[in-house]
Amino acid sequence: METQLTCVSCPKGCSLQLRGRGDQLEVRGNKCSKGVEYASTELTDPRRVVTTTVLVRDGCHPLLPVRSRQAVPKRLISDMVRALGQVVVAAPVRQGQTIVTDILQTGIDIIASRDIALNKMERCQP
Repeated sequence: METQLTCVSCPKGCSLQLRGRGDQLEVRGNKCSKGVEYASTELTDPRRVVTTTVLVRDGCHPLLPVRSRQAVPKRLISDMVRALGQVVVAAPVRQGQTIVTDILQTGIDIIASRDIALNKMERCQP
């Protein structure tokens, strides 16, 4: 049985053809070595970077965009987003600041994707 994937490890976006499983996995169509690693991981333990928003108290904006510092197992994404829906952070917040440490005991931190200033009209920008 052959499986097809589009590799997202680099900007090339190679169209991969996969045959076999585990140590017997044959990957064709990759233009760099990242394609083989991506295909293997995608079949055995698919991961994604999680992006969402959390509530901000006393901030210029009501929501703070956040993301996982590393890719997380795909099977945990729903639970992670549900947990982040309960998070409220107090302004000010700096881009890159850790918002949640070791979310769901994965060893992965959730970080802020932008600055949020205190709600003082002269400092609030879009």
